[in-house]
Amino acid sequence: MSQDRDAAIVGIHEYPSRDVEGEVSPLQIKAESASRALKDAGLNWSDVDAIYDAGEAGGMAGLTMAEYFGLSPNVIDTTNVGGSSYEFHAAHARRDIRAGKAKVALLTYGSTAHSNARAIGVGGRGGASMHPAENMDAYAGMTLIANYAMVAHRHMHQYGTTSEQLAEISVATRMHAMRNPEAVRAMEDLEFLGIRETTISDVVNSRMIADPLHLLECCMISDGGGAVVITSPDVARDCRTDPVWVLGSGEATKYPMSGGDITTSAAAQSGPQAFLEAGVTPSEMDIAMIYDSFSITVLALLEDLGFCPKGEGGRWVEGGRLRFDRPNDGPALNTDGGGLSSNHPGMRGIFLLLEATRQLRGESTSQVADAKLAVAHGNGGMLGSRHAAGTIILGRD
Repeated sequence: MSQDRDAAIVGIHEYPSRDVEGEVSPLQIKAESASRALKDAGLNWSDVDAIYDAGEAGGMAGLTMAEYFGLSPNVIDTTNVGGSSYEFHAAHARRDIRAGKAKVALLTYGSTAHSNARAIGVGGRGGASMHPAENMDAYAGMTLIANYAMVAHRHMHQYGTTSEQLAEISVATRMHAMRNPEAVRAMEDLEFLGIRETTISDVVNSRMIADPLHLLECCMISDGGGAVVITSPDVARDCRTDPVWVLGSGEATKYPMSGGDITTSAAAQSGPQAFLEAGVTPSEMDIAMIYDSFSITVLALLEDLGFCPKGEGGRWVEGGRLRFDRPNDGPALNTDGGGLSSNHPGMRGIFLLLEATRQLRGESTSQVADAKLAVAHGNGGMLGSRHAAGTIILGRD
């Protein structure tokens, strides 16, 4: 099937520090990342005519970003669906470029979650409000990690999944992290204990955080950010880098009234959309950049994206098949180290696009030989109740 090549990633930058110690703001992280991503592409600020940002800058975030960057864009998109926001943004940028509304789209993210001591995952969810997010769990005190632990318990009960199988995900991502100097420095800066490759025994014997999820199955809390530049084909031809094409996308939501098993995520809707549009299948993917807030997140999403049937994820990930040096066994998972071992400032979706692009350019620290296709899938919200899913398929010439 022919693939439309009508929008390409041509510039990327990942902010290197995971602990800024209060010395820079999220806006400064965004601005520096944007500047370096434009330089990577060989473009200037004056070329940008569309801004995509998750809107953490307040109630008038789009205006704030345009003013801070000194731009007068034709398009401003501040879609915020948590960790999947930047997969939505990549899809929207491609849509706007195809419609002729923009030629150079700039996606930016910055966060100081670690410096601000944000308790992502284990903090209380505050008092109840009129917001639908709060009408079922806030008053009962459910934390985010408890929500994911509930999914893990259900998956174990329903399909026989084991803690050892879930640990395979943590082991693979830590192996990749130890090959990534920025991930190693992140673990040092955030004072990780035992900065080395881990074993399944290490994971299942680490401290229990929310039964059945152990410490080494939970993402880190870091500062960080990054930027992505997506352009039309005519602009891409003149850029410094080889284009990485946005071939397909899918968006979906799931919440309690949607019904269905809590072990099935919105990826079961967004994934088929993206693969169909791109004209490829999960079995053709060389790289799988999957949102890894917790180990169970990855397992459920791999199933729902179609890498294996529902309920068989535990057996499917066994034996180290997710490592970058096992290309014949399946896609390499989160080759930068992922949220489990490289960075997680709160909305990790942009980093999935960054590492997928590095892989398709041949620039990863855990490079898969001759990688041609990648899937980036973001999950925003809580897997066991309400969340959004964004799937992007990327490919190179």
